[in-house]
Amino acid sequence: MTTDAPAMFIADARGLDFLNSIATPVDEPVDWIGDGRGLVNWLRQADMVPEQQLADLTERAMPGELDRVADQARDLREWFRGFVKTHMGQPLGAGTLEELAPLSRLLERDEAYQRLALQADGRLVLEPARRWRSPESLLIPIGEALARVVAEEDFAQVKACEGHSCTLLFADHTRGRARRWCSMGVCGNRAKVAAHRSRRRAHGH
Repeated sequence: MTTDAPAMFIADARGLDFLNSIATPVDEPVDWIGDGRGLVNWLRQADMVPEQQLADLTERAMPGELDRVADQARDLREWFRGFVKTHMGQPLGAGTLEELAPLSRLLERDEAYQRLALQADGRLVLEPARRWRSPESLLIPIGEALARVVAEEDFAQVKACEGHSCTLLFADHTRGRARRWCSMGVCGNRAKVAAHRSRRRAHGH
């Protein structure tokens, strides 16, 4: 089902947070990008597209156009989930580049450039910019986030939450690489309660 609830950003990597845009927080799956409006809301919460560009693209979109882009985003999400689940737990090898061809083709569509801009203190700076020609350009920052997962994360430390029925993934950046849960406040506490009950039963309580 779709939702207006705040999205979850627990993965320590935006590309993995994108995979977590469908999850099962309680009993049934929730999809934060189930339609075009959901995709725009998720990108806004992820701070991946400037607010003005989101507003402009939403206003210019033809009927159903954002929904079609959300369809593409979900296809991209599930393709990348398959890649991550195949390779997580071990370093990526050189042979994975061919598998990433769909992501490379997406990145090639980018219309990024550099521009001079005037800062508040009067200094000129060179800053990155992008042409947002159509709603499909919303897929580009998602592609960048996925590419950063591939290029910057140690896939040996990309993990799935150990919580029962939890589907969330994360990059373990903790000291000692000992993270087991999407959140100690959710799955971690559930596991503690379950272990406590199990110990009580074992002692005859």
